[in-house]
This record gives sequence, structure tokens and C-alpha cells, in this order.
Amino acid sequence: MATKIRLQRHGKKSRPFYYIVVADARAPRDGKFIERLGSYNPNTNPATVELNFDKAVQWIGNGAQPTDTTRTLLSHKGVMYKHHLNGGIAKGALTQEQADEKFSAWLDGKEGKIQSQKDGLLSAKQEAKNAALVEETKKKEAMAAAIIVKNTPVVEEEPVAEEATEATETPADTAETAADTEA
Repeated sequence: MATKIRLQRHGKKSRPFYYIVVADARAPRDGKFIERLGSYNPNTNPATVELNFDKAVQWIGNGAQPTDTTRTLLSHKGVMYKHHLNGGIAKGALTQEQADEKFSAWLDGKEGKIQSQKDGLLSAKQEAKNAALVEETKKKEAMAAAIIVKNTPVVEEEPVAEEATEATETPADTAETAADTEA
């Protein structure tokens, strides 16, 4: 019987959630399966993959063929690399200790990459939040300034200046008028 490791879709419309299962190659996608190995949730950032690592390595070793997407997920978790190292042990190229050492070094590097990606996403989210806050305060200050300008009474200085010039001209005009009346 040909077995495949593939995804079985669950979840709502536009919100997929997958089980990673081992099934007969002739069975329908969401039909009967032999064993459930884990789950895959692409809705989170980064995507969440939960996997029974030992069972997955065992099924790959027994000849189960993963689909393309499942192969990527298994590679991401290190199942394919562990299978590769087990092949080296079987051929006598490596000892079990050497293979375990190589795998733990690879796993540490992978965890570091994932953690840096999560930190990058978190810092980008925080920077976007801070930038939005700065823009919001600028808008708020601009609106407050516009309200202050709108609510202040308008002081007309030009009519006051005209009255002052008229007042200075008035005594001279009065002297001329007085001189005209006396003559």
C-alpha cells in the first residue's frame, strides 16, 4: 500500500487549518487516514506547525512520501534532515553521536533564525504603532490650533489707525477753519 504524508483541511471558509496525516494514496483528501502526526496553522504569523517528530521520522523511514507542502513543513521542523542523518548512520558514514551533534547544532541555528524573525516582526509592529501615535498627535495639535484660531475674536486694527490719523488732522483743520471764520 502506497502511503502519503499530506494535509487534511479543516477550519472555516478563508480560515484554513490543516492536520498533517499519513493516509493511503488512494484515499480522498479529507477522508480516511492511518495516523495523525500533527497540525499546521497558516493563519498565525509566523505559521504554527505542531508535529510528532519521532512518528514523522519513523513514517519517512518506512517509505511514506510527503506531498510538496508537507515536505516543506517537515524540512522546516528538521524531519527530513534527521532522516538524511539516519541514512548516513545506516551506511556507516556517521556514528549516532555525530549525527545527534550535527542535528542539535542545526536545530539551535534554526531556533535562532525563528526567534530573530519573531523579534523583527514584533519590533516592526511596535515601530508602526509608534509612528501612528506620532501622526495622531500631530493631527490633534493641528486641529487644536485650528480651533483656537477659529474661536479667537478678530481685532480690527486698521480702523483704529484711521481714527488716529483723523485725530491728528483734526486740529490742523480746526485751525484753518478758525482762520477762515475770522477773516
